[in-house]
This record gives sequence, structure tokens and C-alpha cells, in this order.
Amino acid sequence: MKTAFLALFVFLFAFTTKPFLTAAIAAPEPVLDVFHEQLRSGVNYYIVPSTGGLLSMVSTRNKTCPLDVIQASNHIQPLTFTPYINPKKGVVRVSTDLNIKFSDATSCVQPAVWKLDYFDRLTGQFFVTTGGVVGNPGPQTIKNWFKIEQFGRGYKLVYCPTVCKFCRVQCKDLGIYTEEGMKRLALSDEPLLVRFLKAHY
Repeated sequence: MKTAFLALFVFLFAFTTKPFLTAAIAAPEPVLDVFHEQLRSGVNYYIVPSTGGLLSMVSTRNKTCPLDVIQASNHIQPLTFTPYINPKKGVVRVSTDLNIKFSDATSCVQPAVWKLDYFDRLTGQFFVTTGGVVGNPGPQTIKNWFKIEQFGRGYKLVYCPTVCKFCRVQCKDLGIYTEEGMKRLALSDEPLLVRFLKAHY
């Protein structure tokens, strides 16, 4: 009798705890800032490349708007991250889709949300620009979603959205393409190592 009761208890315990174990295994690791604190949605951060400076936005390619994302040493512009899951108050996690937006106001009509630009035939590059939108996942916004992946002693930024199951995308790391002294963020075979610093203001 005791053996049968014990077997039933073990079965019920395993059955009721299985979803929790699965959820725990499925949850990706949180992204940590330089002080080992979890990145949070809607909080201002700086993206700090290992090679110096910060990621910022300026006008390039002889155009005023939208602004392109660059690595610069003389521009200090914070950003916010908005995950696809729990966008309002969620933790930013590795390998999950998110929107990235500069917090500073600009003179451009386009929002300061990151998006992958069209193919540049002159350079043979896909650059990261602004003018995207936050949320609303689907074919029309597929260029607006990025991911943070663990890389070396920090992280790398990746374009490989999975919010649209039937969309065909080119998965690739983000790195720096230098042209005439301008270091622009673009799809690259050489990922840019970055860390995140909370903006205190």
C-alpha cells in the first residue's frame, strides 16, 4: 500500500512540476550591464563597443534623414530596448527579438528606432539606420528587430528576427564598416563586441 501511494505521489509530482521545469529551461539568460545588473525594457543605456566610443546616430551618405547608426567618440546618445516579450517592464534577454531606439529627440520626422536599411550597391553593405517602429511584428516591420547574443567577454548585436515565422531573412552579426573615417554599423562577418552602461540622468 505504501509503495503504491509513493509511486502515485512521485507520478503526480513529476506531472505537476514538468511545465515549470520546461519553462525554466526555455527562459534565455538575461543581458547584464557592466555592473552585472539585468537590462530592463524602457531604461536608458549606452552601447559601449570594446574598441572605444559609443554607438550613436548622425547624418551620413550626403543625406539629412533618416540618421544612421555609427560608432563615435564625440556623440553621447542613450538608447532603450523593447523586447518582443513583456515589452513594458520585462527583462532584456539574450537571443530574443527586440527593438532598439535612441532616446534623444531629432529634427527628423522618422522615429529614432533602429532598422536595417536597403542594400547599398555602392558599398555592397546593409547598414543600420533609423526610421523603424516599435512593436507591430510582421513582414512590414521585419527590418526593425534585432537580438543581443553573448560573445566573448561581452555581447554582440545580431540581425536575425524570428517574430515573423514565414519571413525570409539574412541572419548576420552587426559590425563596423569604415568609409572615409565614418564608422557605420552594418551587417558583417566580424561582430562588434559591446557592453551596456546604464545612463544615469
